[in-house]
This record gives sequence, structure tokens and C-alpha cells, in this order.
Amino acid sequence: MTSPTSHPGPTGPHADPPSADPPDDTEASSPRWGFAVTVLCDIVLPVGLYYGLRAAGAGEIPALLLSGAAPALHTLYTAIRHRRTDAIGIFTLALLVVSSVASVTTSDPRIVLARNSLFTALAGVWLLVTLWTARPFTYQALRSLLPGKATLLEKLWETDAGFRRVWRRLTVLWGVGLLCDALLRVVMAYTLPVDTVPALDGVLYAVSWIGLQVVTQVVLHRTGTLAKVFGDRVPGRRFSFGAGASSDTGATTDRTG
Repeated sequence: MTSPTSHPGPTGPHADPPSADPPDDTEASSPRWGFAVTVLCDIVLPVGLYYGLRAAGAGEIPALLLSGAAPALHTLYTAIRHRRTDAIGIFTLALLVVSSVASVTTSDPRIVLARNSLFTALAGVWLLVTLWTARPFTYQALRSLLPGKATLLEKLWETDAGFRRVWRRLTVLWGVGLLCDALLRVVMAYTLPVDTVPALDGVLYAVSWIGLQVVTQVVLHRTGTLAKVFGDRVPGRRFSFGAGASSDTGATTDRTG
């Protein structure tokens, strides 16, 4: 996850009325596609490259550095595609370079492994920081996923204290969850065999993301938030936060090295 980049819909007296129809399934197709690309570039390819290079006889550090090329190229491609560079994207590339140089000069592959925890920790801190902004991260992610519901969402935000409380608590959930994820990555990087960590790194990402998603859906259902947004027309509707919600920020999270 990176900094929230919502696309605010119209509000105020000249805003369009909320749509009476259920949101189309294509409404969130772009974030979902972005999430799939992020998983491929930041998890699947790096893990596959690492173990492929190790099987071919490459050392730990060269394999880690070369497998980190996929996330780095993904970050560059996204920045070029959107014709802009943001602070998170620049920081991502800078950290990749610095950690690579440090691992080479110290001959310590664990530095490359540990940098994954820094990306995750910074994402968690950023989410918590948004609690002090006008709109917390999870609410902005919701707006990005449901642009057709922007007016309704803003009305709920302005008039329903319970609605606001849900999204602030979910932002805390995701922020703290990512910080716990980061701590586990540090422990893995410095206590487990180097060749074990890349695979477990991807597994931890999946476990953390799925776990946070499950809790999110339970909270949305039990608090009646889904009914507030969709009414009774689309029972069982699910949101998907995390990487997909920030797919258009121009920055990626290096998960493997």
C-alpha cells in the first residue's frame, strides 16, 4: 500500500444524484487488474527469479538483487505511464539502490531481505497518519473502488458518525496489521535460512492480506455499512482493499528483493 490517491467525486449543491442502479462489476475492475499486476511483478516474478537463479548456481546476493529487478522495473514503468513521479516511488527506487549497495559492500544478503519490512512498515505508518487527515485511507480507497457512489458516500460521511467511525477503525486495523507484518519480516530475515525467506515472504503477504480482508468484511457486515452503501440490492457485495486500492499511485511495494 502506498499513499491514498482517491478520485473525489462531485459534492455540494451541483453534485449529481446517487445512482439508483447497483454498481457495475466493472466499476472496480481497474483496481482489481492493478492488484493482479502488482502481485505478479512484486511477488510471483521475484520469487520465481530468485529460486530459478539459485537453481542455476547463482549466489544468494546476486539472486536477491536480480530478482528485485521486477518490482523496480514495475515502479519505473508505472511512473512513466502516468508521466509523474511521486515521493513514494522515488523512495522505493532509492531504497532498492541503497540496500543493494549495502548488501554488496557488507556481503550480507539479510540486508536485502530486511528491506521488505521497511516498505511494509512505512505503508502502515502512512495509513495511521491519514487518521489525522480529512479522510482516512480506507475511506479514500472505498471512493476509488466505487466512483459511481461518490455522492452517496460523501453524504454518509458528512451525516453519519457511525459510518465515519467504521472507516477510521478499519484504517487503524490495516495500519497496525501492516506494522505487525513488518515486524515478522524482520524476524524472518535475521533468524531463518536465507533461501527460505523469499518463499515465506510471499506466503506472509498472502496470509496478512487475506486475514485483514476477512476482518474488514466481517466489520462491514456486522456494522451494517454494506447496507448503507448498497441497500438490499446487492447482498454479499465485497470490497477489496490493499494493493488494488492503491494501484494508481505510481508506486509499488517490493515484497521479495
